[in-house]
Amino acid sequence: MDKKPALLVFLDILSVILVPAALVLIVFFTPVEAVMGPVQKVFYFHVSAAWAGMLGFILAAIAGGGYLITRRFPWDWLSLSAIEVGVVFGLIAILSGMVWARPIWNTWWVWDPRLTTTAIMQLIYLAYFILRSGLNTPEAQARLGAVYAIVGVVTVPLTFFSIRLFRTIHPVVIASGSGPAFRMTPRMQLAFFTSLFVFTILLIDLVWNRFRLARLQAKIQQEVSQNAR
Repeated sequence: MDKKPALLVFLDILSVILVPAALVLIVFFTPVEAVMGPVQKVFYFHVSAAWAGMLGFILAAIAGGGYLITRRFPWDWLSLSAIEVGVVFGLIAILSGMVWARPIWNTWWVWDPRLTTTAIMQLIYLAYFILRSGLNTPEAQARLGAVYAIVGVVTVPLTFFSIRLFRTIHPVVIASGSGPAFRMTPRMQLAFFTSLFVFTILLIDLVWNRFRLARLQAKIQQEVSQNAR
């Protein structure tokens, strides 16, 4: 593999520093919420992970469009990488949300509109890997992956706006909506937006590293195919 770009090295280091720093900020700087207590602090990473996952899916759709227009494989590698990382962040969001919900709602899971659309979104993107692996050629995989990423991204706005479109017990964090609103103090807001920033940086770093790995995998597969002839 070629030498890692200096900017990516910087992002690696920055991510290693910022994630623990955000954790310290959340644990020691933010106040304990009066009603929910200490478990509310899971909220900061929970929302940030969901945010990063959705950004990953949007990036995958953009990259999918890039492949369909140019037929250049780097766009496919980027789309694949963004979906892989996005799914991981989505699972983190679901699991952390369950940890938060258990003491607050007295259950690990309810079929609330936000939770339901999130689960559907995750299942759709998990199916992406199954469908992709069923194709034999890189061209077919890239073409299907691009179309699937573009169609699948419809679930992102549906999930994001579900708490504003349907009756829900899931709190609205930013702006007002039909659901119950969660009001943050200035310290909470600082920790919240800091976490969003940190997870965005982490998303970029992980996707870029995964893209480099996808490029190496494609190179190895090409060499193996040539040697087999």
